[in-house]
Amino acid sequence: MRSRSVVRSAVSLLCLFIAGAFALVCAGAPARRVRHARRVHRAPQPYDPAKADVIGNDDPVIRELAIQALGHEKGSVLAMDPNTGRILTIVNQKLAFSAGFEPCSTTKPIIAIAGLQEGVIKDDTMLRVGYRRYMDLTEALAHSNNQFFEDVGAKLGFDRVMKYERLFGLGERTSTNIPDEQPGSLPTRPPLWGGVARMSSFGEGIRITPFQLALVVSTLANGGTEYWLQYPRTEQEVADFQPRVRRQLDIAPLLPQLREGMLAAVLYGTAKRSFDPADGEEEFGKTGTCNDERVGGRLGWFVSYADQAHPKIVIVVLLHGGARIISGPHASEIAGRIYHGLYEHNYFADVGRTEPTYASSADNSSR
Repeated sequence: MRSRSVVRSAVSLLCLFIAGAFALVCAGAPARRVRHARRVHRAPQPYDPAKADVIGNDDPVIRELAIQALGHEKGSVLAMDPNTGRILTIVNQKLAFSAGFEPCSTTKPIIAIAGLQEGVIKDDTMLRVGYRRYMDLTEALAHSNNQFFEDVGAKLGFDRVMKYERLFGLGERTSTNIPDEQPGSLPTRPPLWGGVARMSSFGEGIRITPFQLALVVSTLANGGTEYWLQYPRTEQEVADFQPRVRRQLDIAPLLPQLREGMLAAVLYGTAKRSFDPADGEEEFGKTGTCNDERVGGRLGWFVSYADQAHPKIVIVVLLHGGARIISGPHASEIAGRIYHGLYEHNYFADVGRTEPTYASSADNSSR
């Protein structure tokens, strides 16, 4: 028994010796590094709306101001001369050449002209827009009141609304030398949701392009003349440019009432962000904000012109995206930056100038 006990003790000591030696070896060995893959988070590149544009003879001043005002917004700016139909610049041509978007509230000036021409309303007609609340045309345009224009549209009916939408060039191409322009579309029957009333307040069922909206407002600016839109890009096209009248609308007696509402929108209404009293120029405009279920996301429109005595420029701003900031008032803010820049460049001072200064056709930068 004694011998067995001795053996067990020896074995225990041997095990302790081996364990201790192994610990010493491990302690002396260099620690093994464990490498972890490092994730690289790259900041998204800021959006450049002018990146893919191909330009030739755009007005360099207007174009640069439009690019600066738009910044990294997902949007487009189109500027044109309302007295000739000549397009001065297009920033983000891909968006401008799209198949069309819902016009939102920018359809309201057409409904106003239709209502006045057809005797549905007069300049002093007061319509009920809420509980113990009434508006005339000026206030309805200034605040883009939906109920007012839904009532006018319902009284006009679908056929008469479509008549005036077509008169102003909706649903068809507006240009003679812009092959990428899309015609948009007009509905063949009242929309299922909201009918002609909603079509008259939001443009439900209508697809419109910046070209068509520019044509609408240029016709209001110059007194009723619709010009074919032209976008000369080469020096030869510039040399051969001649204004071409598309049709003449007998709307001049109705325009003072409409212009008063579009001016009110800029002074204190939905487009007041565009107004800068220091500029000394009067802008006339209309905003539009809505969700476009067909293309997805929100839309922000602002279409305007300046000035009334000698209208020189029409500006269309279109914004498209998912952020809440996308709206007509925000689009008007962008247009206001452009107008402010033009004022600083004395663009409106030279009222006798009929032709702007254009960049060389060799300048094909992608801004």
